[in-house]
Parts: sequence; C-alpha cells; structure tokens
Amino acid sequence: MAPLLFRQILDLEAEAIRRAAERADAEAFATATQLIANCSGKVVLSGVGKSGIIARKITATLLSIGTLSAFLHPCDALHGDLGIVTEQDVIVMLSNSGETDELLAMLPHLQRRSVPIIAIVGNMQSTLARAAAAVLDASVDREACPLNLAPTASTTVALAIGDALAAQVMDYRSVTSEQFAFNHPAGRLGKRLTLKVADVMHQGEELPLLPPEASFVEVVTAISRGGLGAVPIVEADGRLSGLVTDGDLRRLLEQTSPAKLDQITAAEFMTPQPIAVDGDLLAYDALHLMENRPSQISVLPVVDAAHRCLGLVRIHDLIRSGI
Repeated sequence: MAPLLFRQILDLEAEAIRRAAERADAEAFATATQLIANCSGKVVLSGVGKSGIIARKITATLLSIGTLSAFLHPCDALHGDLGIVTEQDVIVMLSNSGETDELLAMLPHLQRRSVPIIAIVGNMQSTLARAAAAVLDASVDREACPLNLAPTASTTVALAIGDALAAQVMDYRSVTSEQFAFNHPAGRLGKRLTLKVADVMHQGEELPLLPPEASFVEVVTAISRGGLGAVPIVEADGRLSGLVTDGDLRRLLEQTSPAKLDQITAAEFMTPQPIAVDGDLLAYDALHLMENRPSQISVLPVVDAAHRCLGLVRIHDLIRSGI
C-alpha cells in the first residue's frame, strides 16, 4: 500500500462532501424536507447495490427521528412489493448515474400512483433527476478508489446528504430530545434520554429515615443498616430537614470527645437543607449535578413538590446504570 494512502482517501472523501455542501441547492433541500415532513403516509427509500445500502441507512435514520419509513428493493418492487407504496407516500431514490435500470423501470408505476420522488443522484441531467420533484446533487469528481471504480466517495456523499436531509426534517418538525428518546429506549443514548432519578433511587424499606432528635448511635445504626453511606433526616410530616453522611460522622468524631457523643442529636451535625432533586430529573443530569461542582457530592436526596423525602440516589447507582 502506498504510504499514507488512507489519509489521501479520507481527504478525498472529505473534500467531496465539502464540494457537495457548496453545490447544495437550498430550494431543492427545502422541497425535499417539506415532502418528507408533511408526508401523511410513509417515506419509501430505494436503491440498488451500494446505493441500496445507503438507502437502508437513511431509512433507519428517518425511523429514529419518528418518520415512518421503509426500504424497497427495486427488483422486489417489480415482482409484487410495489404494493407497499400508496398515494400518501413519498419515495426517495438513490443512484449515482441516475440511469439505474431497475429504478427507471419503477418510474411509470410510481407516476401512476402520483407519488412524489426525491432523487439523490450523481447526474443532474439523468432520467431519474428529470422525473423527480426534488433533486439533490450527490455528484463527485472521482471515486476515492485508486481505480476510480468502486463506489466510495459517491456513497459517502449520498450518505451525508441523507443525514443532512434527516436533520433538516428534525429541525422543520421541531423534534425534541424527549421525542427522539421515545425511539431510543435502549443503550447508553437511550438511558441518558429516558432514565430518571426515580428509576434508580433507593426507597421504601431500603431507605432508613430519622427525625432531627435521633441520637448519634441511632444515626450510626441507620447508616450501617441502610448501606447507602447516608441517612436523610426528616420532620414528622416527611419533609426533608437534613442529611447525615459518612463524612459528617467522621468530622463529628474528629471534633467531639467520646463522652459527649451520647448527648448529640442528628440536628446538630447533619447537613441542613442539602441539595435535593425531583424524581423526574434525568439520571444523566443528576450525575452532572453531583460531579460538576467545586466539591463533589456522592448522594442526593430525592423529594416531591412538598419537599417530602421519597428516596436517595448515590453517584455509584448512576454510574452503574450505564448512563
């Protein structure tokens, strides 16, 4: 392999995308965006070979942003699968040449259904381009392949255009992170967008609660029994009054003679009005709250609107959740 050939290939593909951005027709992109965003049916994508693989990826991207989409192989379409296409749909066809036989064979049948076509093509004068309601220019000067044969730069540009189109649809529809998360419930991304503090907090029998007048021994016993490294101090009505952590106990022992420990109540050495969060807060945001401060905190009380203590979440719980 020629020295640094891989860098030349990456530079060539990056340059192909840059030139595609310079050539991009704002009006064509706007038309394509509106066709997809306002589609009352589904977006059907089609392509052959490497273009078909790119079409499948764009299909997946559209589905992930809540746009009903499907991939249709042109050969299967001509043998019955064309039934998936309705008059309410939009079809996106990918072809570098714009003269792919299998795609052109579909055109009369799509036109009879009055289905608008978006073409992502490398030849703006092609038959496919002329038949489209919106044409997105995916042409390249040459392929990144040393022989200028294998679809490389052209498929990269087509993929980038598909990504740009999907992003523009998101912007047009004002898709929120909550809507995006609805279709991404699994994995780290899904957890960061959906997992809430209430989903990972310790509550009920796992959570010892003590009144402000609790003794030093009662606090030590409660922390040991709960195994959470802290115990919330609550008023009679359940409102959070303070928090005692392992650190508070160590500082108390350093500053107080053993003879006086029996006379001290939780109210005297607790952290009053500790930072607390709502159970609906995203776990990812809670983790940032605990970490991004001059002095990190390892536990957070969880309260309701009336400031009643509902639970306790540890930084360890948040990290272990996989966010």
